Amino acid sequence: MTLAQHWIASSWGAPDTWEFVEYEVPRPGPGEVTIRVRAAGVNPADAKHVAAARPGVELPVPIGYEVSGEITAIGPDTQIGSGAADVGDEVVAFRVSGGYATELTIPAEKAFSKPTTLTHAEAANLLLAGTTAAEMLSVTTAAPGETILLHGASGAVGVSVLQQAGLRGIRVIGTASVKGFDVVERFGGIPVTYGPGLADRVRDAAAGVAVAAALDAVGTDEAIDVSLELVDDRRRIVTIAAPQRADSDGILAIAGSMPASARFRDDIRADLVALAQHGDLVVPVARTFSLEDAPAALSLLAGGHPGGKLALIPSS
Repeated sequence: MTLAQHWIASSWGAPDTWEFVEYEVPRPGPGEVTIRVRAAGVNPADAKHVAAARPGVELPVPIGYEVSGEITAIGPDTQIGSGAADVGDEVVAFRVSGGYATELTIPAEKAFSKPTTLTHAEAANLLLAGTTAAEMLSVTTAAPGETILLHGASGAVGVSVLQQAGLRGIRVIGTASVKGFDVVERFGGIPVTYGPGLADRVRDAAAGVAVAAALDAVGTDEAIDVSLELVDDRRRIVTIAAPQRADSDGILAIAGSMPASARFRDDIRADLVALAQHGDLVVPVARTFSLEDAPAALSLLAGGHPGGKLALIPSS
């Protein structure tokens, strides 16, 4: 075993209660690899999932779900998710436990060859947002030539939706603040401001074309109410942020903790890595923090509108 450092939640609560501690990294067994982390992705779920006690989850909880780095050890007779690999290969890994670390050992199937088109900070933020976006488009059966409504279009999931929809020939009307309009337009969307009169602004932007589906990445009542007003088929409205409205209004809700969502997101990882490798999927990064400053990164993220993804960079 080797010594490394990682962030853990030793009690339920906010990031300022987490601990940055030394731990022993187990040697990889069959079907496992060890990764030296070059960047860890920062996502709202990192804090949300340890804010309060959850059934079946025991403390301490290692923090972080996605990383980019290089392989330092490989278990016997082991391949990674994208095939054969060697020590020193650069990889991206998603749906891991404890990514806020200097090094960690993971199931090898969770690692894929890192797209050479992305920096480590970008690659570490590719898959959580990307797989969520892909699932939103899938469950609403968004099809080429259709017009869809996207709430939260300038956020991380929204930007990935815009890119993936554009590749399929799907027209996206996206809600954002005025300062987020340039992001929505840069990735091919039609921006509209949220707030009173949103439904009418969406109708104007649609220019007489029906809104076929709605994707909610913000979770406000306004987003759900406007979606219900504009989309005839409630099975084509999905939320990742308002599960209570899904229960009460008969729309779809998805989350990585749901078995069907987990299966879809696992299955789509290789496709998204390939899109990034071909230059068809990019990840705007607003800022990086040292790994030791993880709580500060989560504080910026919680404040809203960081302007892109955030990444944690280990000092060595």
